[in-house]
Amino acid sequence: MKTDSLFYRLFQTFPPLLFDLLKFTPVNSNYKFKSVEIKQTAFRLDGVFSPPENDHNSPLFFVEVQFQTDKLFYHRFFSEIFLYLRQFDPPNPWQGVVIYPNRQTETGKTCHYDFLLASSRVHRIYLNELEPPANAPISLKLLKLIVTPADKSAVLAQEIAKETYGEITQRPLQLQLIDLLETIMVYKLPILSREEIQQMIGITDIDLKQTRFYQDVFAEGQQEGKQQGKQEGKQEGKQEEGVSIVLRLLKRQFGSLDSAIETRIRGLKLSVIEMLVDQLLDFKDISELKTWLEDH
Repeated sequence: MKTDSLFYRLFQTFPPLLFDLLKFTPVNSNYKFKSVEIKQTAFRLDGVFSPPENDHNSPLFFVEVQFQTDKLFYHRFFSEIFLYLRQFDPPNPWQGVVIYPNRQTETGKTCHYDFLLASSRVHRIYLNELEPPANAPISLKLLKLIVTPADKSAVLAQEIAKETYGEITQRPLQLQLIDLLETIMVYKLPILSREEIQQMIGITDIDLKQTRFYQDVFAEGQQEGKQQGKQEGKQEGKQEEGVSIVLRLLKRQFGSLDSAIETRIRGLKLSVIEMLVDQLLDFKDISELKTWLEDH
């Protein structure tokens, strides 16, 4: 998962996060976050915050996450904004927001846009300078976690998990926050298994089947199976789809699998694979998986 995908998931789930970053209180809080395609161009605006259609006074916000130095970044950023304004002609004023991990990532080539960058229309945020107070929203702390060094991330992740369990009473929202927290840590610490990360930050009661991570892995496995099925036939495709899903989830749960286990799973019949898909989330360790495979 690319870093900007994490940000856009956060903004999609918690639109007020943008205003927490800007320390701005909108008159109308019912903003929607969306992606917009600019017709007949190669441009796509991934982060547009728009107020309700009947609100013509509140500003549009164009948000870009930029984690790599790009000398042409501002050319593209402002081109996208002005093409959007030309194509859609919104009545609202606009503001641009660029999120950098630090000041060093920002390109120094700004001469054509200095007047815009110096104006109140454009906001530049450097996450390494962000210091959320203790009472800051959890979503803001998740942003800080993304740029926290890996060797220091466990402490902040534990704090976020504890706060989520202690303060968020709505189960769906709690699940979304924990899923985002775990996803961030998975990509910060790729050498650890999902189970190790859960133990490290104190996640103990999340049903993996409900998380976006599980759904993404499941969808990837289905896609692989469909591609294989086109080549080998429907039955073989379903079997390959099941194998792909099982192996992806097991590798995320336990880390790498030895070749004997992987070979055994690839040799299972479709009916047994379907049983394993339902069962594998209950395995506490690799030994339970081995026992199950021996029995089936």
